[in-house]
Amino acid sequence: MFLTKFSLFSKNLCGLLAVCCAPSSIIQMYSDSSSHSWRPTMATDTTALSYWLNWRFFLSALFILMTMGLASFLIWKYEEFNKSRNERRERQQETAGSLYEDEAWNTCLKGIHPAWLLAYRIFSFLVLLSLLIANVVADGGGIFFFYTQWTFTLVTIYFGLGSCISIYGCYYKHNKIDSSTVNRAYLDTEQGTYVAPTLDGTPELPNLYKNSNVYQEPLTKNDAGVWGYIFQIIFQTCAGAVVLTDIVFWLVLYPFMTSKDFRLHFMDVCLHSVNAVFLLGEASLNCMRFPVFRFAYFILWTAIFVIFQWIIHACVSLWWPYPFLDLSSPYAPLWYLAVGVLHIPCYGVFALIVKLKHLWLSRLFPGSFQFVR
Repeated sequence: MFLTKFSLFSKNLCGLLAVCCAPSSIIQMYSDSSSHSWRPTMATDTTALSYWLNWRFFLSALFILMTMGLASFLIWKYEEFNKSRNERRERQQETAGSLYEDEAWNTCLKGIHPAWLLAYRIFSFLVLLSLLIANVVADGGGIFFFYTQWTFTLVTIYFGLGSCISIYGCYYKHNKIDSSTVNRAYLDTEQGTYVAPTLDGTPELPNLYKNSNVYQEPLTKNDAGVWGYIFQIIFQTCAGAVVLTDIVFWLVLYPFMTSKDFRLHFMDVCLHSVNAVFLLGEASLNCMRFPVFRFAYFILWTAIFVIFQWIIHACVSLWWPYPFLDLSSPYAPLWYLAVGVLHIPCYGVFALIVKLKHLWLSRLFPGSFQFVR
Protein backbone atom coordinates (compact mmCIF):
# COMPACT_ATOMS: atom_id res chain seq x y z
CA MET A 1 0.00 0.00 0.00
CA PHE A 2 2.79 2.40 0.91
CA LEU A 3 4.76 1.53 -2.23
CA THR A 4 1.68 2.14 -4.36
CA LYS A 5 1.12 5.58 -2.86
CA PHE A 6 4.80 6.46 -3.16
CA SER A 7 4.84 5.42 -6.82
CA LEU A 8 1.73 7.51 -7.50
CA PHE A 9 3.28 10.48 -5.69
CA SER A 10 6.53 10.20 -7.67
CA LYS A 11 4.65 10.04 -10.95
CA ASN A 12 2.52 13.05 -10.08
CA LEU A 13 5.55 14.97 -8.80
CA CYS A 14 7.42 14.61 -12.10
CA GLY A 15 4.38 15.76 -14.02
CA LEU A 16 3.70 18.69 -11.75
CA LEU A 17 7.30 19.88 -11.79
CA ALA A 18 7.19 19.76 -15.56
CA VAL A 19 4.35 22.22 -15.70
CA CYS A 20 6.43 24.93 -13.97
CA CYS A 21 7.22 26.49 -17.34
CA ALA A 22 3.98 26.02 -19.23
CA PRO A 23 3.86 27.71 -22.65
CA SER A 24 1.04 29.59 -24.26
CA SER A 25 -0.48 26.44 -25.76
CA ILE A 26 -0.74 24.91 -22.30
CA ILE A 27 -2.55 28.05 -21.20
CA GLN A 28 -5.18 27.15 -23.77
CA MET A 29 -5.66 23.80 -22.03
CA TYR A 30 -7.05 25.72 -19.07
CA SER A 31 -9.84 27.11 -21.19
CA ASP A 32 -13.17 25.51 -21.91
CA SER A 33 -12.13 24.46 -25.39
CA SER A 34 -13.01 20.87 -26.17
CA SER A 35 -9.98 20.49 -28.42
CA HIS A 36 -7.79 19.54 -25.46
CA SER A 37 -8.21 16.37 -23.46
CA TRP A 38 -6.71 17.67 -20.21
CA ARG A 39 -8.05 20.47 -18.07
CA PRO A 40 -7.53 21.39 -14.41
CA THR A 41 -10.31 20.59 -12.00
CA MET A 42 -11.71 23.02 -9.46
CA ALA A 43 -12.40 20.58 -6.65
CA THR A 44 -12.01 23.06 -3.80
CA ASP A 45 -12.82 26.68 -3.14
CA THR A 46 -9.52 28.53 -2.66
CA THR A 47 -11.26 31.44 -0.90
CA ALA A 48 -12.56 29.26 1.95
CA LEU A 49 -10.81 29.59 5.31
CA SER A 50 -10.51 25.81 5.57
CA TYR A 51 -8.35 25.83 2.45
CA TRP A 52 -5.70 27.95 4.20
CA LEU A 53 -6.08 27.19 7.91
CA ASN A 54 -4.54 23.72 7.89
CA TRP A 55 -1.21 21.96 8.39
CA ARG A 56 -0.47 21.79 4.63
CA PHE A 57 -0.45 25.54 4.20
CA PHE A 58 1.39 25.99 7.52
CA LEU A 59 4.27 23.74 6.45
CA SER A 60 4.43 25.22 2.95
CA ALA A 61 4.38 28.77 4.28
CA LEU A 62 7.00 27.88 6.87
CA PHE A 63 9.29 26.57 4.13
CA ILE A 64 8.79 29.69 2.01
CA LEU A 65 9.41 32.01 4.96
CA MET A 66 12.52 30.11 6.04
CA THR A 67 14.04 30.29 2.56
CA MET A 68 13.21 33.99 2.32
CA GLY A 69 14.77 34.57 5.73
CA LEU A 70 17.94 32.69 4.75
CA ALA A 71 18.12 34.62 1.46
CA SER A 72 17.70 37.93 3.27
CA PHE A 73 20.47 36.99 5.70
CA LEU A 74 22.88 36.21 2.84
CA ILE A 75 22.09 39.54 1.21
CA TRP A 76 22.58 41.42 4.48
CA LYS A 77 25.88 39.64 5.21
CA TYR A 78 27.59 39.75 1.83
CA GLU A 79 25.99 42.46 -0.30
CA GLU A 80 27.98 45.66 -0.62
CA PHE A 81 25.39 48.19 -1.76
CA ASN A 82 24.05 48.58 1.78
CA LYS A 83 27.46 49.89 2.89
CA SER A 84 28.68 53.42 2.29
CA ARG A 85 31.37 54.09 -0.32
CA ASN A 86 33.68 55.51 2.36
CA GLU A 87 33.39 52.30 4.32
CA ARG A 88 34.24 50.28 1.20
CA ARG A 89 37.27 52.45 0.41
CA GLU A 90 38.58 52.30 3.97
CA ARG A 91 38.46 48.51 3.93
CA GLN A 92 40.59 48.38 0.74
CA GLN A 93 39.85 44.72 0.28
CA GLU A 94 37.54 42.96 -2.13
CA THR A 95 34.70 40.90 -0.74
CA ALA A 96 32.18 38.57 -2.34
CA GLY A 97 29.84 41.50 -2.90
CA SER A 98 32.40 43.93 -4.35
CA LEU A 99 31.42 45.49 -7.67
CA TYR A 100 33.09 48.11 -9.84
CA GLU A 101 31.41 50.59 -12.13
CA ASP A 102 32.98 49.44 -15.40
CA GLU A 103 32.03 45.78 -14.91
CA ALA A 104 28.49 46.50 -16.09
CA TRP A 105 29.53 47.81 -19.52
CA ASN A 106 33.03 46.48 -20.17
CA THR A 107 33.89 43.30 -22.08
CA CYS A 108 35.81 40.24 -20.97
CA LEU A 109 38.78 40.93 -23.28
CA LYS A 110 40.63 44.18 -23.93
CA GLY A 111 40.57 43.51 -27.67
CA ILE A 112 36.75 43.59 -27.74
CA HIS A 113 35.44 47.16 -27.70
CA PRO A 114 32.44 47.82 -25.40
CA ALA A 115 30.53 49.01 -28.47
CA TRP A 116 30.17 45.37 -29.53
CA LEU A 117 28.50 44.56 -26.22
CA LEU A 118 26.26 47.61 -26.67
CA ALA A 119 25.17 46.43 -30.12
CA TYR A 120 24.50 42.93 -28.82
CA ARG A 121 22.38 44.20 -25.92
CA ILE A 122 20.31 46.49 -28.12
CA PHE A 123 19.66 43.70 -30.62
CA SER A 124 18.71 41.26 -27.84
CA PHE A 125 16.41 43.80 -26.21
CA LEU A 126 14.56 44.54 -29.46
CA VAL A 127 14.07 40.85 -30.26
CA LEU A 128 12.88 39.95 -26.75
CA LEU A 129 10.58 42.97 -26.56
CA SER A 130 9.05 42.08 -29.93
CA LEU A 131 8.40 38.49 -28.82
CA LEU A 132 6.89 39.65 -25.53
CA ILE A 133 4.56 42.10 -27.27
CA ALA A 134 3.56 39.41 -29.77
CA ASN A 135 2.82 37.02 -26.91
CA VAL A 136 0.62 39.60 -25.17
CA VAL A 137 -1.24 40.41 -28.39
CA ALA A 138 -1.82 36.72 -29.15
CA ASP A 139 -2.78 35.46 -25.66
CA GLY A 140 -3.67 38.60 -23.70
CA GLY A 141 -2.40 39.99 -20.41
CA GLY A 142 -3.24 36.73 -18.66
CA ILE A 143 0.15 35.35 -19.69
CA PHE A 144 1.67 37.19 -16.73
CA PHE A 145 -0.14 34.71 -14.52
CA PHE A 146 2.74 32.33 -15.35
CA TYR A 147 6.32 32.12 -14.12
CA THR A 148 7.67 31.75 -17.66
CA GLN A 149 6.40 35.17 -18.67
CA TRP A 150 7.67 36.71 -15.45
CA THR A 151 11.14 35.44 -16.25
CA PHE A 152 10.96 36.40 -19.93
CA THR A 153 9.94 39.92 -18.95
CA LEU A 154 12.79 40.16 -16.44
CA VAL A 155 15.31 39.13 -19.12
CA THR A 156 13.86 41.78 -21.45
CA ILE A 157 14.23 44.42 -18.71
CA TYR A 158 17.80 43.27 -18.15
CA PHE A 159 18.81 43.86 -21.77
CA GLY A 160 16.96 47.19 -21.86
CA LEU A 161 18.78 48.41 -18.76
CA GLY A 162 22.02 46.92 -20.06
CA SER A 163 21.69 48.89 -23.29
CA CYS A 164 21.41 52.14 -21.34
CA ILE A 165 24.40 51.24 -19.16
CA SER A 166 26.47 50.31 -22.23
CA ILE A 167 25.64 53.63 -23.87
CA TYR A 168 26.96 55.39 -20.79
CA GLY A 169 30.02 53.12 -20.74
CA CYS A 170 30.91 53.81 -24.38
CA TYR A 171 30.49 57.54 -23.78
CA TYR A 172 32.65 57.38 -20.66
CA LYS A 173 35.36 55.37 -22.40
CA HIS A 174 35.46 57.71 -25.40
CA ASN A 175 35.38 61.01 -23.54
CA LYS A 176 37.22 60.21 -20.32
CA ILE A 177 39.55 57.25 -20.73
CA ASP A 178 40.54 57.58 -24.40
CA SER A 179 40.80 61.37 -24.32
CA SER A 180 42.97 61.32 -21.19
CA THR A 181 45.28 58.82 -22.90
CA VAL A 182 45.61 61.09 -25.93
CA ASN A 183 46.27 64.13 -23.75
CA ARG A 184 48.93 62.27 -21.79
CA ALA A 185 50.68 61.21 -25.00
CA TYR A 186 50.54 64.80 -26.30
CA LEU A 187 52.03 66.21 -23.09
CA ASP A 188 54.80 63.62 -23.15
CA THR A 189 55.63 64.64 -26.72
CA GLU A 190 55.67 68.34 -25.83
CA GLN A 191 57.88 67.75 -22.83
CA GLY A 192 60.26 65.47 -24.69
CA THR A 193 62.31 62.63 -23.31
CA TYR A 194 65.76 64.25 -23.43
CA VAL A 195 67.70 63.84 -20.23
CA ALA A 196 71.00 65.69 -19.73
CA PRO A 197 73.94 63.36 -19.10
CA THR A 198 75.76 63.43 -15.79
CA LEU A 199 79.49 63.97 -15.35
CA ASP A 200 80.24 60.34 -16.14
CA GLY A 201 78.30 60.60 -19.44
CA THR A 202 75.25 58.47 -18.44
CA PRO A 203 71.69 59.78 -18.35
CA GLU A 204 69.96 60.27 -15.02
CA LEU A 205 67.54 57.33 -15.30
CA PRO A 206 65.56 57.96 -12.10
CA ASN A 207 64.57 61.38 -13.42
CA LEU A 208 63.55 59.78 -16.71
CA TYR A 209 61.19 57.42 -14.94
CA LYS A 210 59.87 60.23 -12.80
CA ASN A 211 59.17 62.46 -15.80
CA SER A 212 57.49 59.70 -17.78
CA ASN A 213 55.01 59.15 -14.94
CA VAL A 214 54.16 62.77 -14.22
CA TYR A 215 50.91 62.67 -16.18
CA GLN A 216 49.89 59.08 -15.46
CA GLU A 217 46.80 58.71 -13.33
CA PRO A 218 46.54 55.96 -10.76
CA LEU A 219 44.81 52.88 -12.07
CA THR A 220 41.91 52.90 -9.63
CA LYS A 221 38.41 51.62 -10.24
CA ASN A 222 35.26 53.38 -9.11
CA ASP A 223 32.82 51.43 -6.99
CA ALA A 224 29.53 50.68 -8.69
CA GLY A 225 26.49 52.77 -7.92
CA VAL A 226 22.95 51.64 -7.18
CA TRP A 227 22.11 50.95 -10.84
CA GLY A 228 25.25 48.86 -11.21
CA TYR A 229 24.19 46.65 -8.32
CA ILE A 230 20.62 46.41 -9.60
CA PHE A 231 21.94 45.36 -13.00
CA GLN A 232 24.18 42.68 -11.47
CA ILE A 233 21.32 41.36 -9.32
CA ILE A 234 18.95 41.10 -12.29
CA PHE A 235 21.65 39.29 -14.28
CA GLN A 236 22.08 36.58 -11.68
CA THR A 237 18.35 36.27 -11.01
CA CYS A 238 17.69 35.82 -14.73
CA ALA A 239 20.41 33.19 -14.94
CA GLY A 240 18.75 30.86 -12.47
CA ALA A 241 15.17 31.53 -13.59
CA VAL A 242 15.93 30.99 -17.29
CA VAL A 243 17.65 27.67 -16.63
CA LEU A 244 14.73 26.60 -14.43
CA THR A 245 12.07 27.32 -17.05
CA ASP A 246 13.96 26.14 -20.14
CA ILE A 247 15.57 22.96 -18.85
CA VAL A 248 12.40 21.74 -17.16
CA PHE A 249 10.35 22.42 -20.29
CA TRP A 250 12.68 20.70 -22.77
CA LEU A 251 13.91 17.84 -20.57
CA VAL A 252 10.87 17.07 -18.43
CA LEU A 253 7.71 18.46 -19.99
CA TYR A 254 8.13 18.26 -23.76
CA PRO A 255 9.32 14.61 -24.05
CA PHE A 256 6.15 13.38 -22.35
CA MET A 257 3.72 15.49 -24.37
CA THR A 258 1.76 13.74 -27.12
CA SER A 259 0.45 15.23 -30.33
CA LYS A 260 -3.09 14.50 -29.13
CA ASP A 261 -3.05 17.10 -26.33
CA PHE A 262 -0.11 19.31 -27.26
CA ARG A 263 1.33 20.91 -30.39
CA LEU A 264 4.57 22.85 -30.26
CA HIS A 265 4.15 26.39 -31.58
CA PHE A 266 6.73 28.94 -32.69
CA MET A 267 6.06 31.11 -29.65
CA ASP A 268 6.62 28.15 -27.31
CA VAL A 269 10.05 27.54 -28.81
CA CYS A 270 10.96 31.23 -28.52
CA LEU A 271 9.81 31.57 -24.92
CA HIS A 272 11.94 28.60 -23.88
CA SER A 273 15.07 29.10 -25.94
CA VAL A 274 15.68 32.65 -27.18
CA ASN A 275 16.07 34.13 -23.70
CA ALA A 276 18.60 31.45 -22.72
CA VAL A 277 20.59 31.90 -25.95
CA PHE A 278 20.78 35.67 -25.52
CA LEU A 279 21.72 35.37 -21.85
CA LEU A 280 24.51 32.90 -22.62
CA GLY A 281 25.82 35.24 -25.31
CA GLU A 282 25.73 38.08 -22.80
CA ALA A 283 27.63 36.01 -20.25
CA SER A 284 30.30 35.18 -22.83
CA LEU A 285 30.87 38.86 -23.72
CA ASN A 286 30.64 40.75 -20.44
CA CYS A 287 33.15 40.80 -17.59
CA MET A 288 30.61 40.58 -14.78
CA ARG A 289 31.36 38.35 -11.83
CA PHE A 290 28.99 35.69 -10.52
CA PRO A 291 29.20 35.36 -6.71
CA VAL A 292 27.30 32.40 -5.34
CA PHE A 293 25.58 34.29 -2.51
CA ARG A 294 23.38 36.17 -5.02
CA PHE A 295 21.54 32.89 -5.42
CA ALA A 296 19.45 34.49 -2.70
CA TYR A 297 17.82 36.85 -5.20
CA PHE A 298 16.75 33.90 -7.36
CA ILE A 299 15.08 32.36 -4.31
CA LEU A 300 13.32 35.64 -3.48
CA TRP A 301 12.16 35.98 -7.09
CA THR A 302 10.39 32.61 -7.00
CA ALA A 303 9.09 33.17 -3.46
CA ILE A 304 7.51 36.47 -4.52
CA PHE A 305 5.76 34.66 -7.38
CA VAL A 306 4.41 32.02 -4.97
CA ILE A 307 3.13 34.63 -2.51
CA PHE A 308 1.58 36.52 -5.44
CA GLN A 309 -0.33 33.36 -6.36
CA TRP A 310 -1.42 32.81 -2.77
CA ILE A 311 -2.84 36.32 -2.52
CA ILE A 312 -4.75 35.99 -5.79
CA HIS A 313 -6.23 32.60 -4.87
CA ALA A 314 -7.16 33.78 -1.39
CA CYS A 315 -9.25 36.53 -2.98
CA VAL A 316 -10.57 34.72 -6.06
CA SER A 317 -11.29 31.04 -6.48
CA LEU A 318 -9.66 29.93 -9.74
CA TRP A 319 -7.36 27.26 -11.12
CA TRP A 320 -3.69 27.16 -10.22
CA PRO A 321 -1.26 27.91 -13.08
CA TYR A 322 0.98 25.10 -11.81
CA PRO A 323 -0.71 22.15 -10.06
CA PHE A 324 2.11 21.71 -7.52
CA LEU A 325 1.03 25.04 -5.98
CA ASP A 326 -2.37 23.56 -5.08
CA LEU A 327 -2.54 23.29 -1.29
CA SER A 328 -5.45 20.84 -1.23
CA SER A 329 -3.17 17.84 -1.77
CA PRO A 330 -1.61 16.15 1.29
CA TYR A 331 1.68 16.09 -0.66
CA ALA A 332 1.70 19.88 -1.17
CA PRO A 333 4.54 20.56 1.33
CA LEU A 334 6.72 17.93 -0.36
CA TRP A 335 6.06 19.44 -3.78
CA TYR A 336 7.03 22.90 -2.52
CA LEU A 337 10.21 21.40 -1.06
CA ALA A 338 11.03 19.56 -4.30
CA VAL A 339 10.66 22.69 -6.44
CA GLY A 340 12.75 24.65 -3.94
CA VAL A 341 15.57 22.11 -4.08
CA LEU A 342 15.40 22.20 -7.88
CA HIS A 343 16.61 25.81 -7.77
CA ILE A 344 20.07 24.70 -6.61
CA PRO A 345 21.17 22.76 -9.72
CA CYS A 346 19.48 25.28 -12.03
CA TYR A 347 21.51 28.13 -10.58
CA GLY A 348 24.60 25.97 -10.33
CA VAL A 349 24.57 25.16 -14.06
CA PHE A 350 24.86 28.82 -15.04
CA ALA A 351 27.43 29.52 -12.31
CA LEU A 352 29.53 26.64 -13.65
CA ILE A 353 29.34 28.02 -17.19
CA VAL A 354 30.57 31.44 -16.01
CA LYS A 355 33.34 29.82 -13.96
CA LEU A 356 34.55 27.75 -16.93
CA LYS A 357 34.50 30.87 -19.13
CA HIS A 358 36.71 32.77 -16.69
CA LEU A 359 39.09 29.82 -16.35
CA TRP A 360 39.33 29.30 -20.12
CA LEU A 361 39.87 32.95 -21.03
CA SER A 362 42.40 33.53 -18.24
CA ARG A 363 44.55 30.72 -19.65
CA LEU A 364 44.18 31.55 -23.34
CA PHE A 365 44.37 35.35 -23.01
CA PRO A 366 46.23 36.09 -19.75
CA GLY A 367 47.27 39.58 -20.89
CA SER A 368 43.88 40.61 -22.26
CA PHE A 369 41.49 39.06 -19.75
CA GLN A 370 39.62 41.75 -17.77
CA PHE A 371 37.69 39.77 -15.20
CA VAL A 372 38.21 41.12 -11.66
CA ARG A 373 38.78 38.34 -9.17
